[in-house]
Amino acid sequence: PIIATGGAMGSVLGQWMPSTPDERKTLLGAGAAAGMAATFGSPISAVLLAVELLLFEYRSRSFIPVALAASAATAVRVAMVGPEAAFPMTDLSPAGPMALVLCAVVGAAAGALSAPVTRTLFAMEDSFFSKLRVHWALWPAIGGLAVGLIGLAVPRTLGVGYDNITQILSGSITGWAVIALCVAKFISWSVALGSGTSGGTLAPLFTVGGGFGAALGLGLAHLFPWAGLDPRMAALVGMAALFTGASRAMLTSVVFAVEATRQPWGILPLLAGCAVAYLVSSRLMTTNIMTDRMIRRGAKVPSGLGTDPLDQILVAERCSREPAVLPADMRVHEARTWLHSGEPGSTHRAFPLLEPDGKLVGLISRSRLLEAEGDQTLRDYARAPVRVPPFRTLREAGNLMAEARADVLIVAEPEHPDHMLGVLTLRDLLEARNAHVDSAALREPAFEIMPGTQVFRSK
Repeated sequence: PIIATGGAMGSVLGQWMPSTPDERKTLLGAGAAAGMAATFGSPISAVLLAVELLLFEYRSRSFIPVALAASAATAVRVAMVGPEAAFPMTDLSPAGPMALVLCAVVGAAAGALSAPVTRTLFAMEDSFFSKLRVHWALWPAIGGLAVGLIGLAVPRTLGVGYDNITQILSGSITGWAVIALCVAKFISWSVALGSGTSGGTLAPLFTVGGGFGAALGLGLAHLFPWAGLDPRMAALVGMAALFTGASRAMLTSVVFAVEATRQPWGILPLLAGCAVAYLVSSRLMTTNIMTDRMIRRGAKVPSGLGTDPLDQILVAERCSREPAVLPADMRVHEARTWLHSGEPGSTHRAFPLLEPDGKLVGLISRSRLLEAEGDQTLRDYARAPVRVPPFRTLREAGNLMAEARADVLIVAEPEHPDHMLGVLTLRDLLEARNAHVDSAALREPAFEIMPGTQVFRSK
């Protein structure tokens, strides 16, 4: 709820003041990150949360405002609450090689658990409450009754749950007690959210994941005592790994677990466990707990961060250096005769017009030439060209095409705008994109270790 509230505050601010859609999205992410940082004292993971789950980009225009908001929120928390860790625990020791392997096993199990946890959460509303023969306004009352009855049986399920997380990580709750807490908390949480009651996902996932990791870690420690696995480390990995599997925010989960507990020795086990959890979860379900409902409503949600291949190719690399050009003094009937001649370049969609000395006059499209009336020179039908420097990227060129509503750009240096270096067309952009798609699936021999033995690589 604090993340949603912070995001709503940022969104309202973006709607109150003049701003672009991208700026409003950035303000929403800044508010959400500030809410998380203020609650848990975790500014770095709050920024990563905004990047991985809200913004889906890593750019200065969005990253810097979010980082400033998270820093300010953490400073206020330190001033008002104190610098203590959100979930304090005694210092952990470095994990050995076999302990790391067991932490990866805990992560794999937590990743597998995230799939039924997510599906059950949404099925509670779609398959249970929606089929009850009562008005939907009564669903929260039914959910509240169930939460209360579960709370009578297992009182630890009531409340925010931060104390439970701290006790699980410190090893105060173990054995059947932690299993009972996890099962009861999961049922209580899924029923509450399924009934339409407002609630969060962070604390319940941390509770269930931490308890699951603690129980599994205790069992693994008994089976493999020589591995040196600390059940508290397994609890920490389970907490982060379940959130990773459910949300697909791996870096957020790893850094949050370290920031919230102040346990730097947990970084390596957390990386191993959360990476495996991400892999297992992505194989078991295509959506996650944050995007499932939006995708089912038809929204397009980015699946991750990626680089734009067009943003890595310069215009100079893809433009046509020898385009088909026409003299500016050519008559219309002569140009039409040439268009129907079938000569090289006569099928192009647009033609630069040049003076005898090579100076650029303008651009004329094929359709404009065919529609021209009279027998004037092509100069009379020329339109002003849209120029792009050769050192710009294809992505920038594509944006320029969209802004100018043009599918042909003249490549020229800013210092010599009338000296044409080449032509860039929309087809050139598409071919560059297709070349990237083809190369991504191309495997070719890279080198030979021994004669007759080839090692392949993927370009």
